[in-house]
Amino acid sequence: MLFVAGLFAVLLNYPLLAAFDHAGRVAGVPVLYLYVLLTWLLLIGITGWLVRGER
Repeated sequence: MLFVAGLFAVLLNYPLLAAFDHAGRVAGVPVLYLYVLLTWLLLIGITGWLVRGER
């Protein structure tokens, strides 16, 4: 779980967020918003998978 926390701290840190902060859009959604949303959903999915697997 500490590795997952560190990974997502890096993924949601400034240098990567700046890489996705441009005027592009995917299906009408700004790329930065889409990146943050998908990263957040991935965090929830991996955390749930790890927690469920430990039981």
